[in-house]
Formats: sequence, C-alpha cells, structure tokens
Amino acid sequence: MWREISRIGKKLVENGLVESHFGNISVRVGDRMLITRSGCALDEITEDMVVEVSVDGSCALDMIASSETVVHRAIYSNTPALAIVHAHCPFAVTLSLLEESESITPADSEGQYFLGEVPIVKGGIGSDELAQNLAAALASHKTAIIYSHGTFATGKVLEEAYVLTTQVEHSCKIKYWYDLAKKK
Repeated sequence: MWREISRIGKKLVENGLVESHFGNISVRVGDRMLITRSGCALDEITEDMVVEVSVDGSCALDMIASSETVVHRAIYSNTPALAIVHAHCPFAVTLSLLEESESITPADSEGQYFLGEVPIVKGGIGSDELAQNLAAALASHKTAIIYSHGTFATGKVLEEAYVLTTQVEHSCKIKYWYDLAKKK
C-alpha cells in the first residue's frame, strides 16, 4: 500500500497541487490507518515514510505521523472514507482567503456536477477544532477547503481522493479567473 501512497504523492507534486514537503496522505485498513510521516517529501515517499496508527485513538507512533493525524482520525470515524488526500492547492487556498461565504460554488460545469458546493472550514493545523469541523463537512461532501491552508478530499480509494483534489483545484482556478474577468 505504501507504493500507492508514494504514487499519489508524486502525482500531487508533479501537477503543482502541493509543494514537496506539504500535505499528507492516508488509507484506512480496518481499525488502522497508514499515513505519511510528518515532514516527509510527498514526491519521495518510501516504505519507512508511512506509519501505521490506530483510527480509534492515539498511539506511540503519533509522534512521527503527520501533524494532521487527528484530523484523518476524525474523518475516518465520521464518514465512509477509506482514503484521504490533503494538499495545499494554491488556487483553493487563494479562494478560501478571498471568499466571504462559508463555501465555494464552482463556476465550471464539471465542478458543479462532480463537486457541488465546496465547504470552507476553519481550525488550526492539526487541532481538535479542525478535526471536528472538517469531519462534519466531509460527512456530506467529498471535498472541503481549510481556510488559508488547503484541501481535503476523500474516497473509497486513493485515486478517487486524488481526482477530487485535482477537480477542486481546477474549479478554484476557473472561478478565480472568471471572478477576475467579471471585475473588468
């Protein structure tokens, strides 16, 4: 499974959805999850950069797991997700800063069809507040944007979460350019 996590990490970096050392990826396997280590380069993931931790509560390996482990736990505990991709997509972050409402409605037809409304949630990085807010948003949406921080996308498999990440960023890019053109 670490190879699939590595493959998705490389795609995230190669496609400009995240800088190498930002973001994290996880997969649920029963009552455990495999999650990237804190600070690992997503385009250089090896077997020892993926940590197995409990979904149900903290464990000793939390010290080296992603700083967002608590958030992944909350999502797995409150949604049917089996895979999560968290990326720092530049247009999604930008729109979260510019948007005055609590969600982004895509302007493009694909975004409207596949995503619908994308919630913007708040909370500190790796905080219980963020974990609760994001889990609540992802209970009824497959994607969400953390204000000033990045995207979370869920799926039954990593490829689905990755594709949703690309869709959110694409829709945010289109909306940014569209909104900019409307102002002229």
